[in-house]
Amino acid sequence: MRDTSPPAATLAPALAPSLVWLFAAAAGLCVANVYYAQPLLATLAHEFGMTDAGSGMVITATQTGCALALLLVVPLGDMLNRRRLTLVQLVLLGASLAALACATSTAALLAGMLLAGLLGTAMTQGLIAYAASVAPRHERGRVVGTAQGGVVIGLLLARTLSGVVTDLAGWRAVYLLSAVLSLALLLLLWRMLPPPAPVMKRLSYGALLASMLDLLKTNRVLQVRGVLALLLFAVFNIFWSALVFPLSAQGYSHTAIGAFGLVGVAGALGAARAGALADRGRAQWTTGAALLLLLVSWLPLAFAGSALWPLIVGIIALDLAGQAIHVTNQSLIFKDDSDAHSRLVACYMLFYAVGSGLGAIAATSVYALAGWHGVCALGAAVSLLALLFWRWTLPAEQA
Repeated sequence: MRDTSPPAATLAPALAPSLVWLFAAAAGLCVANVYYAQPLLATLAHEFGMTDAGSGMVITATQTGCALALLLVVPLGDMLNRRRLTLVQLVLLGASLAALACATSTAALLAGMLLAGLLGTAMTQGLIAYAASVAPRHERGRVVGTAQGGVVIGLLLARTLSGVVTDLAGWRAVYLLSAVLSLALLLLLWRMLPPPAPVMKRLSYGALLASMLDLLKTNRVLQVRGVLALLLFAVFNIFWSALVFPLSAQGYSHTAIGAFGLVGVAGALGAARAGALADRGRAQWTTGAALLLLLVSWLPLAFAGSALWPLIVGIIALDLAGQAIHVTNQSLIFKDDSDAHSRLVACYMLFYAVGSGLGAIAATSVYALAGWHGVCALGAAVSLLALLFWRWTLPAEQA
């Protein structure tokens, strides 16, 4: 087969490794703000006089902020100067975290959580789009994969860090520490962020939001990869939402259950590799292999109630497959030079949000009816559906 890639001399210079890792670290620090509250619900409920059921409003407020960010804030990266927007959002995030640490009423707490979700999500997805927009086309998958690896590590370590800091200094220290880290990150980004790509087409805010509907209707890659993301994150949440039940029944503490999430760091380590394969034209091969691994991972997971090692093997396989698919999806939707990177990531992550919600609801319902093996059967069925959908849409996506 004739090599149609451009000669090395015509390739744009690669991003400095320090800048790529800065994008990854910044995305990880920002996304952590969305998840710090999860291990703190009992503590917050006690201090603010909420019932255990009422403490769920904390997570609801955070997730509402995430949804608002995807719909209303992340697309601004295609309209405004990305560098300036990123720095302003980070200032607002730091201020919101400091205010949250000082909250004395339930209303102030929930408002702070909403802003933490909104600005944490806007920063995270904005940085992913920023990295994609400044990366040369021939290494865009690797850059996005590395940045996404930072997101995974930030997400996984957020719960652990939150618990440790709370044990040492109280829950308010978690958000004060994050506010300080935001200030340090602000200085680094101010000094190191490259100039953004110029906005090729000026749109009003209303037209910007309306154009997201056009992207969803006309962008075939976004449609296919969005549905795969919906099914993928439904699978993730089927597993993680139900895992607490069999582990609790075996006597594991909340700390030990949370530690199983750290096993998923292996997935982050494979994320950049998946992006690099996409850069070399192996995106479909990677997708197919990862979807098969996703399906097979449910076999060892089905034995989680009887032995520890199958659970660990299954978690590594599930997370490695999931991150490979997620990074490949993003590499493909960002493949072409475009002035719509922020809108593309916002649309894509909306599929993620829908899949996550459906998976969590389905997992708890199925566990109540059929136990852990029923959950594993559901996860395997959705994984198989994702594999069949990919195979069915492969000819159209390659066209």
